[in-house]
Amino acid sequence: MLEDDFGREVSGVRVSLTDRCNFDCVYCHNEGLGDTRGPMDPQNDEMTADEVVRFLEVVSEFGVRKVKFTGGEPMLRDDLEEIIERTPDAMETSLTTNGTFLPGRAEALREAGLERVNVSQDAIDPDAFAEITKSGAYEKVIEGVEAALDAGLDPVKLNMVVFEHTAGYVEGMVEHVAENPGLQLQLIEYMPELTGHPEWNIDIGRVHDWLEEQADRVETREMHNRRRYYVGEGMVEIVDPVENPNFCANCHRVRVTHEGYLKGCLNRNDDLRSMGEMTRDEIRETFRETVEKRVPYYGEYMVREDGEWIVNDAYIDAPLSHS
Repeated sequence: MLEDDFGREVSGVRVSLTDRCNFDCVYCHNEGLGDTRGPMDPQNDEMTADEVVRFLEVVSEFGVRKVKFTGGEPMLRDDLEEIIERTPDAMETSLTTNGTFLPGRAEALREAGLERVNVSQDAIDPDAFAEITKSGAYEKVIEGVEAALDAGLDPVKLNMVVFEHTAGYVEGMVEHVAENPGLQLQLIEYMPELTGHPEWNIDIGRVHDWLEEQADRVETREMHNRRRYYVGEGMVEIVDPVENPNFCANCHRVRVTHEGYLKGCLNRNDDLRSMGEMTRDEIRETFRETVEKRVPYYGEYMVREDGEWIVNDAYIDAPLSHS
């Protein structure tokens, strides 16, 4: 297993299969929804199934044992089942989706080898959901969650971005997972550095404090040093990377863009590295280089000066590695 200069082993990868999405969530940093008519062949700017599988086969040589397929909306790819079926057997496969295409496909995904699924659901109220996602697909998402559970893809994690528009729905979502075995809730801190609108930010510490009062039990995971709160039948986890050096110090993933670029950090686009024609040798070389150059975002790439986070001088005017 490869290790960066900060002692962080890379045990997992997140692979974006497309930047297209059939939702238009107000907090999303994607620009343009692309062609969202429904599941279709990979587009010209997207890695083919062969390229995705070749990448996974190579990184499995380095002890990578987890892959999460993401988007955009990855289920807009009609070859998703093929990709999952061809993923190396040693890898645990999971998927992040908005859930609208799970009805009718969840069973096939499970049979192909998918083990877990995260479904984006930012509110338990249909009107609020429509306002946040600019979509009328609330019932389809609920149906998709049920389809995933019926297919055995449990526990299903519900992803909820917590910011000004959704903070009032946190309590209802916690009650929802507490009353429904098989569901878990992942509260994701809003990241204004990716999406803009810093005025939408809320104090995630207050959410931690409230959950501490509600929980029957609390534990801390090794991954990202995350807190887990057990409430009733459910589990609630907070993903809070913003201004959090502990989170970054415990990051063990490398990301892959839909175009085939490797990046060591979600928050950075100045560390993109192309895998070229994606031969096995090129993938090996680029993966090694990406891991070697990984830097914790907070506490290293960004450092505190006079109470403000600023870019570390060591990284100012660094050459773009994908140019």
